[in-house]
Amino acid sequence: MLYSKNKIALVDCNSFYVSCERLFNPSIIRKPVVVLSSNDGCVISRSSEAKALGIKMGEPYFKVRKIVKENDVKIFSTNFSLYGDISRRVMKTLKQFSPQMEVYSIDEAFLDLSSVKNEKLLEHGYKIRETVLKWTGIPTSIGMATTKTLSKAANYIAKTEKSGVVNLINLKQIDELLSKIKINDVWGVGKQLTKFYITNGINTAYDLKNMHNGWIKKNTNVFGSRTAMELKGIPCVSLEPHEEKRKNCCVSRSFGKKVTRLEELSEAITAHCLNAAEKIRTDKQTVKKITVFIRTSPFQKNQNYYSNSKSIDLPIRTNDSIILVKKALAILESIYVKGYKYQKTGIVFSDLKDVDIYNKNLFAEVNNEEKRIKLMKAIDHTNFKYGRNALSIAQAGLKKNGTSKGNMLLKLIQLVLIFYLLLRSLKTSILLILFKEFFNSEVFSRKEISKIKMLKIISKIMIRAKDKNPI
Repeated sequence: MLYSKNKIALVDCNSFYVSCERLFNPSIIRKPVVVLSSNDGCVISRSSEAKALGIKMGEPYFKVRKIVKENDVKIFSTNFSLYGDISRRVMKTLKQFSPQMEVYSIDEAFLDLSSVKNEKLLEHGYKIRETVLKWTGIPTSIGMATTKTLSKAANYIAKTEKSGVVNLINLKQIDELLSKIKINDVWGVGKQLTKFYITNGINTAYDLKNMHNGWIKKNTNVFGSRTAMELKGIPCVSLEPHEEKRKNCCVSRSFGKKVTRLEELSEAITAHCLNAAEKIRTDKQTVKKITVFIRTSPFQKNQNYYSNSKSIDLPIRTNDSIILVKKALAILESIYVKGYKYQKTGIVFSDLKDVDIYNKNLFAEVNNEEKRIKLMKAIDHTNFKYGRNALSIAQAGLKKNGTSKGNMLLKLIQLVLIFYLLLRSLKTSILLILFKEFFNSEVFSRKEISKIKMLKIISKIMIRAKDKNPI
């Protein structure tokens, strides 16, 4: 029974975004499907049927619109909340097969299989693939080898195999398989390096493997040398099971329709700020520096281009959404210029540190800081249970572009129901902070103010009812 020192498996979800959409819509299985980027700009995921039609990754939608119409290709806009949730389920499932796992991307993970016997590797790979499909509904391809680069190559081949699993460990035909992989499909070889290699007669992974390491070092860099060494079976890139926490957090998005009003920009910045704050709280971090940026489109004709950003250092580290939103909106007001049609806005949190590093605030009001921490936990818990933005603050806005009055009323009713659910788990004192902060906004129109007043009255009645008849 043989054991190899290094046995690394790369598990890659097949057309991940498309697979997520098919999971909740089985009628599109075995049909051409495409997922588009934010604001439906470019193709970011394709089914195998869509690939066969000639639709390329990253291609603008307007270029493939004719193919889509002629072949009845199903089109979906991105749903990153859904994809993130399914990704977490997949990674949690994979964790059971190896204590050492590196989450490489939203749909890829490297597993250390050094404890598995060589003759049982394929069987183990089939078991991983079958379990992930059964527990999450997501199909995968698995490539196994002695290095990360070779496991990437094995995974590339596995996608074309019916079994979905390829093992290159101790395989005699490894050179034959590498000769089928084009140089631009090798992990770590970009566009410019591809052009250089092809010019010098290196067209496949096999060609790169057989090149002298000294020549590669001299003409490329240390990363190119590592790639070549890994193709020879010499490990140069180690597994990183411990994921480093982010140092910065950026949330931004282009508008589907250009905006001119400060109120609309404020809603977008608030939404981005809430999203970023939730992310750093999930990682148990706090922020010290906030940057807000806005810009118009650089491609619009007969319009002046405007772009501006501003950063501020917070006096005290925090991850409190309410405090961060107030600071972000103050920055936005200082850089906003009336008369421009803005295309994009975003927020960046910098100098992130663990919560435990600065866990006490000398200047905070007595007991107030603990209440705010509980408030943030309650918001995160509610949004996790009932969906993102189920509970938000007033500055984020209740009315979106294209939202009907009926949907608006539905959102209000949902908000009231969520507050009622919070009543069952929060003290009245914390709820008072919640209502005070969430409804203390000046960005609503006159029509919306009447609805907010209605919610205020309902919330007061609910709090009084709880005080008299505690649940």
